Amino acid sequence: MSTVNTRQLLMEKARQLFAKSGFENTTMNDIAEASQRGRRTLYTYFSSKKEIYNAVVESELESMYIKLSSTVSKEHTASNKLMLFFLTRLEIVKEVVTRNGTLRGDFFRDIFRVENVRKTFDKQEIQLLKKILDEGVARGEFEIVDTTNTARILHFALKGLEVPYIRGLMTNDPKDTIDRDIVANIIFQGITKK
Repeated sequence: MSTVNTRQLLMEKARQLFAKSGFENTTMNDIAEASQRGRRTLYTYFSSKKEIYNAVVESELESMYIKLSSTVSKEHTASNKLMLFFLTRLEIVKEVVTRNGTLRGDFFRDIFRVENVRKTFDKQEIQLLKKILDEGVARGEFEIVDTTNTARILHFALKGLEVPYIRGLMTNDPKDTIDRDIVANIIFQGITKK
């Protein structure tokens, strides 16, 4: 088995154990046993449980970034791209958190651990949002003086929507998806009287 495949196997087994038992209740020995590799092999790739946890979260974030980049590169108006970006991002976060079972509980309890790993992703996401905004300004769709700070604010707004969206609190029926028209109205029209 190649080095890359072994590392991926260890990360996937760790992700499954973190999802099932939580970060605190999973040991390096558990990960070694689940992957059918020795502790020596595990420690060759990861020096600690925290390091493998970070690698698991980074892998999830990298997958998110690839999907969001794909959204940004589609042939749409900037307005449509921004809406797709918002909706895609919320759905991806919900999917990742739901797929990771008990890790969902750890996500809510130890947001600072996740936030520390997310720093690079957050910067990348802001750049993707800025790209959409710059495109919209260049095409005359948006009237924005400072696209950098606007992208940062949109990023923080999205982060603020994560927990309520994951918990199903943004619709009347938690099985429903977010109301696209409400999101579009808030992003593009605001709440002021016209």
